[in-house]
Amino acid sequence: MDATWMEKSSCIDLSPDIFFPSDGVGVITAKSICESCLVSKSCLEYALRNQIDHGVWGGCSERQRRKILKAR
Repeated sequence: MDATWMEKSSCIDLSPDIFFPSDGVGVITAKSICESCLVSKSCLEYALRNQIDHGVWGGCSERQRRKILKAR
C-alpha cells in the first residue's frame, strides 16, 4: 500500500507517543490533531487494512476501528 500520504500528515513532526495514549484524555488530544489533518482518511484506511491494534489512527481509537472492521 502506498504510504506517501504520511508525508502530508498533521502529525509528521509530532511525537508518536501522542497517538499511543494511556488514558482517555490522551485519546481526545490525539483525535483533536487528526480533526484538521488532510490525510486522516488515508491514515484510518492504512490502520484498518494493516489491522493495527494500538493507538489513534485517522482520528479513530482502537475500539472505533474494531467496530468499523466488524461492520465491514
